[in-house]
Amino acid sequence: MANANVVEERTEIAPEPAPMTPAAAIAGRVAALRTKLEAEKVDGMLIMRPENRAYISGFTGSSAFILVGAAEPVLITDFRYTEQAAGQCPGYKIVRHGHPPVNTIREQILAAGYKRLAFEKDYLTFSWHETLREKMPEVELVPTEGLVEGLRSVKDASEIALIRHAAEIADAAFLKVLATAKVGMREADFAVELEYQMRKAGAEKNAFNIIAASGPRSSLPHGAASDRVIQDGDFLTVDWGAMYQGYCSDCTRTVVFGRADARQREIYGIVLEAQLATVDAVRAGLKGMEVDAVARNIIAGRGYGDNFGHGLGHGVGRAVHELPSMGSRSENVLVPGNVVTVEPGIYIPEWGGVRIEDLVVVTESGREILTSISKELMEL
Repeated sequence: MANANVVEERTEIAPEPAPMTPAAAIAGRVAALRTKLEAEKVDGMLIMRPENRAYISGFTGSSAFILVGAAEPVLITDFRYTEQAAGQCPGYKIVRHGHPPVNTIREQILAAGYKRLAFEKDYLTFSWHETLREKMPEVELVPTEGLVEGLRSVKDASEIALIRHAAEIADAAFLKVLATAKVGMREADFAVELEYQMRKAGAEKNAFNIIAASGPRSSLPHGAASDRVIQDGDFLTVDWGAMYQGYCSDCTRTVVFGRADARQREIYGIVLEAQLATVDAVRAGLKGMEVDAVARNIIAGRGYGDNFGHGLGHGVGRAVHELPSMGSRSENVLVPGNVVTVEPGIYIPEWGGVRIEDLVVVTESGREILTSISKELMEL
């Protein structure tokens, strides 16, 4: 029997977004990266991070190396993926590598005439760096960070449509699970059912490992679902997201099994006040730290500043954590096209915690909330 006290929400999922025009989108991204490479005074860039590879080329396989510079962009992969890459990566030269792949990479770099080559310093391993340096002594390897990630932080309309669809899948799945959730189920049971419902609705997979923490464990901001049995009067904090066509969603809700007591209502009310005010404050031109301060000041003003220990939010896209950041020290400036989370929380050890999170698009005129689930306290 469905839980009568769950707030009724729209659970239909909109039709799948129309496919983007990959050739135009990819060409635009390659051109933008070339401009960045010119500013860095490098000839080309070796890209290995999976999310960056997919963004700049359209390739979704598990193994490839990408070269972007003034010359024709090149995707180097093995026998398993050459046909796939040819279909996914318009404008790219597809090269099948031998073993070891570094020999083919070297050939392509030298053929393009790249003398100063950028690489992702926070992703390339020391071993790979040593191998490249040994194989290409004539090429200067230049460590860089945030070049592709900075481009990824500003989503185009097709990317926002995919993230919106991922959020719709996640929202609908959560409400289905809430409708049958009950005292006596394990946190792990809730998480498994939520994953099943998302997959059934079209998600490729979870955007990240589902957090489902009940009772005193809800004070753990990243409390992985455990075998703990949910009891009457427990908070349950659930943080989950779906991945759809390579793009993530992210949402958190905290619910009560049974009737909420006075303290639960107090803590929930403070977090909700902070979350609503902060979502309303999101706009282009603000630094991440300025948005964070809206929530932090409200929570601290109610005496719980020490119980809000994480940043307010982060960008979401091909990865569930990406630019821009919205923490107390973030200098990142919000711009239209950013997709960010707004997720203040209060966590009290050995008692429990509350977090409420929405996914928000920064627009020219303000913001658009992608999360559709009610933020009123739900009693199951």
